[in-house]
Amino acid sequence: MRHSAKNRKLSRSQGGRTALLRGLMVSFIRDERITTTFAKAKELQPRIERLVTLAKTDSVPSRRLAAARLGGPNEAIMKKLFGTIAPKFKERNGGYTRVIKMGRLPSGRDAAAIAFVE
Repeated sequence: MRHSAKNRKLSRSQGGRTALLRGLMVSFIRDERITTTFAKAKELQPRIERLVTLAKTDSVPSRRLAAARLGGPNEAIMKKLFGTIAPKFKERNGGYTRVIKMGRLPSGRDAAAIAFVE
């Protein structure tokens, strides 16, 4: 039964799921728009929203928390998050990302629903 189960498992173990979502978050911050499956996009969205809200206050503790949540990324990712992305949304309270369904792409894939996250 799925009582109180809020997150998707994405057919992975806990460590694999964590690594996948960290990689997606780093890619999203680097590129600002990624294409992935719809389930992964919906799982990624609240994590990115919390990260941007955390980055709006540029302090040492918030930088350390962000680095821990991103798995210790390189300095360029942190600089982009705190210097470029977070100041854009300084006056906005949430709703920083959107997930756009693109339908299914059956060409050589498993025909999973594809989505843009931007």
